[in-house]
Amino acid sequence: MTHDAERLLAYDRAHVWHPYTSMTHPAPVRLVEDAQGVRLRLADGTELVDGMSSWWAAIHGYRHPVLDAALVEQAGRMAHVMFGGLTHAPAIRLAERLVAITPDGLEHVFLADSGSVGMEVALKMVLQHQRGVGRPERTRMLSLRGGYHGDTFGVMGVCDPVGGMHSMFADVLPSHVFAERPPAHDADEATIAAWADGVRALASAHAHELAGVVVEPLLQGAGGMWPYPAACLRVLREVADEHGLLLVLDEIATGLGRTGSLFAADAAGVRPDVLALGKALTGGYLTLAAVLCTTEVARGLSASESGVLMHGPTFMGNPLACAVALASLDLLERGDWAGQVARVGAGLRAGLEPLRGTPGVADVRTLGAVGVVQLDHAVDVAKAADAAAEEGVWLRPFRDLVYTMPPYVTDDADVARICRAIARAAEVA
Repeated sequence: MTHDAERLLAYDRAHVWHPYTSMTHPAPVRLVEDAQGVRLRLADGTELVDGMSSWWAAIHGYRHPVLDAALVEQAGRMAHVMFGGLTHAPAIRLAERLVAITPDGLEHVFLADSGSVGMEVALKMVLQHQRGVGRPERTRMLSLRGGYHGDTFGVMGVCDPVGGMHSMFADVLPSHVFAERPPAHDADEATIAAWADGVRALASAHAHELAGVVVEPLLQGAGGMWPYPAACLRVLREVADEHGLLLVLDEIATGLGRTGSLFAADAAGVRPDVLALGKALTGGYLTLAAVLCTTEVARGLSASESGVLMHGPTFMGNPLACAVALASLDLLERGDWAGQVARVGAGLRAGLEPLRGTPGVADVRTLGAVGVVQLDHAVDVAKAADAAAEEGVWLRPFRDLVYTMPPYVTDDADVARICRAIARAAEVA
């Protein structure tokens, strides 16, 4: 490693905050010099297969020529222009594409600048809609235990209030209503029915104050990497309809193919009132989120006392991000994303299932291009990451989970390598 690289790492350790880490006792980090395909090259010359898709976003891998070209071409026109009072072709075309590919009825698009901000916008849509239709007393959300929807203040309130990472803020967050976590994805009908009865009873008891239902469809992500039956999502749609609630689907992690269908809602045959997208929207190049809603939601919201949606980020509709998002959607639509996800998923099942029942392993779960090994104890993150790196793979475990969400373009050999790395990390963690 060069002297300059060592200096950068020393400064990073002393001054740069990383996600969910201490500044006084910082966790170790690795210095990435470049990335291409599915590999990260570190300053010491090590190459690691990225098993995380840079937190589930880089679905096409790194330095993809189509995405690079879209970025450069748009930069030659304009990198950014305010969206207040102005518009531009990349944003309009992206909205057009999203309306075309998302579940039917979602006709209106708000382009935010991150997933958490997108979910804040979704909550505002719900609350303003209820005010516009004459129900201002409806200010609480029905959410699920085990859920995670972002780190900004409003959406922390709809994350799991006890087991989630934001529990320390519980006393100052808005108070919402939480149903039990859905049963496991392979639950029998009786178990699903019992869960559904509980949700219906809870919704009935609080219907007078509930505005919406907020849920990650089919897979709870950072709250536990927990896949659940499509029937549970259909129950939530029924509950929302029965009580005049808006169904918000947080597809920031699940959208654009990750679970095996283009949107998790598609697999359940459920149409949301509001849908949030992010992460993979730009193929991992730039931060961008999109929030779509039905015309009914838009009309109700517009009838509220403000008459407008009360949100407007500075970088809303950023042209660079929109241009890259369009190119990423082109890659999905013209390529065989479904076949890629199915192939990666098959490799993850084959490589991880043998870990079931081994010492320290509580469960093994797969869904689409997602593979999870849950331990019976908390993970030593640094130790597990080091073990995976020794196998040539970058993993970022958390809580009691060693998991992967690799790029869709990861080949079979690298999927097998990721599985070996997970096994090694689980063994030492």
